Amino acid sequence: MRNSVLSSTKAGLCAAFGLLAGLLACAQTAQAANPLELNFWLSGPNYEGRVAPCEAALPTIASQFQEKESQFWNSPLVITGYSRIHETAFRPWQSDNIPRRYCSGDAMLSDGKVRTVHFSIIEDGGFASIGQGVEWCVVGLDRNWAYNPACKSARP
Repeated sequence: MRNSVLSSTKAGLCAAFGLLAGLLACAQTAQAANPLELNFWLSGPNYEGRVAPCEAALPTIASQFQEKESQFWNSPLVITGYSRIHETAFRPWQSDNIPRRYCSGDAMLSDGKVRTVHFSIIEDGGFASIGQGVEWCVVGLDRNWAYNPACKSARP
């Protein structure tokens, strides 16, 4: 009885292997993409290097700072003004990278303290790559440590 079980198992495996080999033999071979499929809509980045000046990002930073402090940290802090805003770098790396303008300055907060703010304006960095995006960090108030230490990752 044991020999008949082994024989039927071997026969089943041979049949499965034969079926698999037959399917592979009948399958179509891989073909190269036709010219219409080659790099369709993949023309690569077309950055122009047109990035807004540093002052253009200040209202966005103030709005996002107030939203972050109130919603996530239950804090009444808001930015009430800016001073000494200046560019620290523009496209500091290779020209193939996404254009960014790095800026720094002082932000006056509603608690009366002046803190340094570092930020960058990014070409095509907005939501869904539409418009310019802004990444920012206020030194001493990076509570989730996204740019720690001392907002170093927000600088070039």
